[in-house]
Amino acid sequence: MGRPDLSRRHLLSAAGGLTVAAGFGFAALGTGADALASGADTRVRYWNLFSGGDGANMIAMLDAFRKAHPGIDVKDSTLQWGNPFYTKLAMAAAGNRAPDLGVMHMGRVTGFSPGRLLDPWDVDLLAKYGVREQDYNPALWKRGVIDGKLYALPLDIHVQLCFYRKDVLKKAGLLGDDGRMIPVTSTDEWFDVLKKARAVQKKGLQTIGLWTNDQNFQWWFFVAFYTQLGGRWFNDDNTEVLFDPDKATQVLEFLRRHVTDGYVIPGAPTGEQFINGAPFTWEGNWSVPVFSGAKLDYGATPLPPVFGKQATHAESHAFVLPHQAGRGGATNEGAHELAAYVVTHALQWAAGGHIPAYTPTLSTAAYKKLTPQNEYVSAMDHQATEPKVWFAGSTGVLAQDLGPVVVSSTMGSAKPASVAQTMKRHLTRLLASKNPMDGRTAAQGGAVA
Repeated sequence: MGRPDLSRRHLLSAAGGLTVAAGFGFAALGTGADALASGADTRVRYWNLFSGGDGANMIAMLDAFRKAHPGIDVKDSTLQWGNPFYTKLAMAAAGNRAPDLGVMHMGRVTGFSPGRLLDPWDVDLLAKYGVREQDYNPALWKRGVIDGKLYALPLDIHVQLCFYRKDVLKKAGLLGDDGRMIPVTSTDEWFDVLKKARAVQKKGLQTIGLWTNDQNFQWWFFVAFYTQLGGRWFNDDNTEVLFDPDKATQVLEFLRRHVTDGYVIPGAPTGEQFINGAPFTWEGNWSVPVFSGAKLDYGATPLPPVFGKQATHAESHAFVLPHQAGRGGATNEGAHELAAYVVTHALQWAAGGHIPAYTPTLSTAAYKKLTPQNEYVSAMDHQATEPKVWFAGSTGVLAQDLGPVVVSSTMGSAKPASVAQTMKRHLTRLLASKNPMDGRTAAQGGAVA
């Protein structure tokens, strides 16, 4: 189809914002990391980017798999999160030295040259091990489909949430009879909630943590509220920018008002302030273990639908098959079996705050008992995601370009209306630019499922 050859030299010289570090250090984790387990017939090499609590949960799941499948040895390696991980994975796939199984953020899959750097999943083989399309939220499954083939098997969705202190909100009369925060359906209602919470909160603390000077969080919040307004990015063919500066300005003004009305202390440590008594903080669901470990009386809901439509920013961790020449045989089947096992045994993963992608898990009694996970599980059905283009996804070019300009508006160094126009110009330039992985624009990328 006229795609240019992809080589290691091409990747190194045109990584499109990816910095190739002098050393890609990684730590091998798990009981089977150093050698084939005794008596194992097959070895599956697995790369992931999970550290901290996520890393501990993944290790526990892998050890359970090893115990249940002594014939398959899993050699798992944890690499540095972010662009170093993606660069190393791309180089390994291009040089035919890729692992048998990997993890990616779903939003990065389209830009990873599916069919060249990634191999498609064998859906019949997945079904053999208990994973089928009907076990997934349809929109989430389709995000992993490119040119009619499944390239990403979702493990979870991780979302931005509104964490709230029940002790503070109870004093302010903001808890319903169910013990949860009262519903909010407009910007006026939201700022009224903040006003009431501020009246009863501890002195010296901010009312809400918003990560006002963090380009990733500000971008994620923007995506959520722009989606609530029904905003679009591009047409279906990815040939025209449909970004609406008026809608964008509404979102930017909304974010900025938290600062101008004094509800935020710019630069304040959001999580620490929440633990110390601040009424609210907007954080990713990965903060659940932190706040639960602090033994707070708290809840967590999807970001409030202040513009009328439910939508909260969501990304997903997904299993992928990095390209291997001649992929197949027992090792390939072992990779399918391992991924299917983790997906279908994700209750341990849910303890870290992530919403399991495998929907049968959500209906189990054990999951329904998890708090506050059972309060925000509905986010699965109203995900606000970045457009399905090569430059999107976690730590991708889109976030790197637009995140800082959103921060400039929130922090007050630029006017919201001006920033909205700047965002449209960035989107126009990106839409016409070529993916350094394969030399194709978004319109040429075959990203429509």
